[in-house]
Amino acid sequence: MQIAKALTIAGSDSSGGAGVQADLKTFAAQGVYGCSVISAVTAQNTMGVCEVYPLPPGIVQRQLEAVLSDIHPDAIKIGMLANSSIIHSIANTLRQFPQKLLVLDPVMTAKSGDLLLEKEAVHSLQEELFPLTDILTPNIPEAEFLIGNPIHDEGDMREAARRILGMGVASVVIKGGHAIHQPYFQGEGCVVVDLFYDGKEMLKIEGPRIDTPHTHGTGCTLSSAIAAGLAKGFTRLEAIQNAREYLTGALRNAFPVGKGKSPPHHFYSWWGEEGAK
Repeated sequence: MQIAKALTIAGSDSSGGAGVQADLKTFAAQGVYGCSVISAVTAQNTMGVCEVYPLPPGIVQRQLEAVLSDIHPDAIKIGMLANSSIIHSIANTLRQFPQKLLVLDPVMTAKSGDLLLEKEAVHSLQEELFPLTDILTPNIPEAEFLIGNPIHDEGDMREAARRILGMGVASVVIKGGHAIHQPYFQGEGCVVVDLFYDGKEMLKIEGPRIDTPHTHGTGCTLSSAIAAGLAKGFTRLEAIQNAREYLTGALRNAFPVGKGKSPPHHFYSWWGEEGAK
């Protein structure tokens, strides 16, 4: 039996809603075999991050070598990396293996605002991993940080996409979920607009904005769903469109699991009411 395989390199979320746990759930829901490299252990729940413990770069590297030398994933999703040393070890290891389809989610902060990437590590991320990246998936605050300017409207998103592509990635999709301050994205029938750019096409991927507080790990979920699509042989645009549809369904069917922001329902297509007590 042949099955598509995907690898996630990210932090562990003890609440199960984001990071490696969200990625593996997403891979499974998309019919893709998932494996993982843990970059950091976090103590967190739906209320916020209590503590972050980056793993030694050596063990991160050994995990990655073990997976790449045996399982040969079809696509790789990279999320939280914590610091420059971990970024360096991952980049060095990836260069030693044949090029894989790589989705990089430049995770900098948690939903709660807690810092998940040392500020001085952003330069390392750009210098070492951007040139290896097929699709970069920043949200609006991350895109603003990368370009050093605020994003107020769709025109700003387009300019940001052009500037980010110039940083060395093959393509970028700016996630529009944070654009709630814009009139276009408010009220009845409002939409989420993601913007895809590969140097040739600038395309909008639209989806309904789901009114739910349960958004913990949405960025992780979207980027890992994109990686799952690439692993199955989708084009970049097809993978992004499929991921947007999947996340919309997962948000529409989300349910509370804690006192704060719970995650989307990753397995909404597989189990629903029967999973509830």
